[in-house]
This record gives sequence, C-alpha cells and structure tokens, in this order.
Amino acid sequence: MGEITGRQVLVFTVGAFGIVIGVNILLAVEATRTFPGLEVENSFVASQEFDADRTAQEALGWSARADYDNGALTIDFRGPDGRPVDVDRIEALVGWATSTRDDFAPDFRREGSTFRAPVDLVAGNWDVFLKAWAPDGTLFQQRLALHVGGVTPPPAPVR
Repeated sequence: MGEITGRQVLVFTVGAFGIVIGVNILLAVEATRTFPGLEVENSFVASQEFDADRTAQEALGWSARADYDNGALTIDFRGPDGRPVDVDRIEALVGWATSTRDDFAPDFRREGSTFRAPVDLVAGNWDVFLKAWAPDGTLFQQRLALHVGGVTPPPAPVR
C-alpha cells in the first residue's frame, strides 16, 4: 500500500461529510413532509380554555380503551367505578402515529357502552384521537395508542 496523500484525505473527508449531510437533509425533508406537527390552530386560545376543559373532563372520571379485532375498532368507556358510562356521542380520527396522510374518521355504531366501527387496519402503531360527549355536554378528549398485530409493545409507564 502506498503513501496516503493530502488529496486522498481531502476526498475521503469531503465524501464522508457529504454522505452525512445528504442523509440529514433527506431525513429532515421526510420528517416535515409526513408530520405537520400541528396540534391546535391557535395555541393562545387553546391555553385560555385548557384548565376549565381539563377540570370538567376530570370530573367525569371516565376512561376509554381502544381495541381492534376481526376488522372492527371498538372504543369502550368506563367510569371511575369501572362500570360502563352513558356516552351521548363520539367522534374519532384514526391515523398512523407518525403521519397524517392516511387519517380517517370511522363510522361508529353504539353497542351498549361500547362503540364499534368496521375498519381495515394493517399491522403497526395507530393513534385514535377521541372526542366523546357526556349527556350534559361535557367534552371528553383523549389520544389512545393502538397497536395492531405483531409483538405487543410494553405497557405504558404509570403516572
């Protein structure tokens, strides 16, 4: 093997940094193209109503659970005592955890305290952005993580 020249070191260094910079640009473009990062239209307005909305939702004491089995997405609501609660109506937006491109709103039908919608979900991590209203008009909002197929992820940490 011959002597390493300054020109060879320069070519290697420029090539290595070129690859790193190129990959970073590609990943940044893909990240911004597939995930908008927008949670609310106006964060100031949302912040003014947050505490009152949270207090009303916590007063309900509800919990919600999403499951997927045999081509159906089910949402089950329970009260603080673990018994089913009376839900007036629900809306949900279902989508990949990392992209908004394939988001859709399922058509739920009530079955007691459970709401069921026929959907076709492929294996992966999904998010269910849930809105439910109590008979008195109180809004319950929650993002439910839903894992479909494959290996079950570890349980979420207890808060």
